[in-house]
Amino acid sequence: MRLARYLAHAGVASRRAAEELIDAGRVRVGGEVVFDPALDVGEGSGVEVDGRPVEPEPREVWALNKPPGVVSTAREPGRRRAVTELVNSERRLYPVGRLDADSTGLILLTNDGELANRLTHPRYGVPKTYRVRLARAPSDSDLERLRKGVRLEDGMTAPAEIERGGERELVVTIREGRKRQVRRMAEAIGNEVEALTRIRIGSLELGELRGGDARRLADGEVDALWEDSAP
Repeated sequence: MRLARYLAHAGVASRRAAEELIDAGRVRVGGEVVFDPALDVGEGSGVEVDGRPVEPEPREVWALNKPPGVVSTAREPGRRRAVTELVNSERRLYPVGRLDADSTGLILLTNDGELANRLTHPRYGVPKTYRVRLARAPSDSDLERLRKGVRLEDGMTAPAEIERGGERELVVTIREGRKRQVRRMAEAIGNEVEALTRIRIGSLELGELRGGDARRLADGEVDALWEDSAP
């Protein structure tokens, strides 16, 4: 297995972050500092990060219904709770992507860096679906603009799937992962989001999971997420 992928599978970091660790000279294999993320390694290769041995740990993927006010980070330096505090696991889990503090709904936590990368990288186009309540009822032309793509400060958005869920409610599916994207899309049509809940990632639905509760995904559900993110 390639070194960067080995580190990701061991729960050290995402594959991209693992490559940065290697480039910084913080990784040793067999006692020697290495700079090649593609180096072939295994459990007996003596991989270390910052002098600490790295061994693969069992993969876990959890679904959490994030409540408002909780931040989507592994640690929170301030007073707010972090999503990792709501999952009862001994593994080093970190969130897959983010929901801003005011948003709610489905977020995944895992120690599988490769899966996390597949689910968040725009290359794989994994759809995420949100239930959105706007401040004002959007017009049909507003919805058509959102479907075709709107211009944000970081460029045009890709086409989105937009359905009406009520007078001021929309069901929005996007395949990108820009920061606060749905909220900024609403602003681009002269509106604003009052409430936002993520209800689906790929084939996985939020379902009846209550706010603040988490559950570990079954093997079949994890396999389905891999299929969702197939190139």
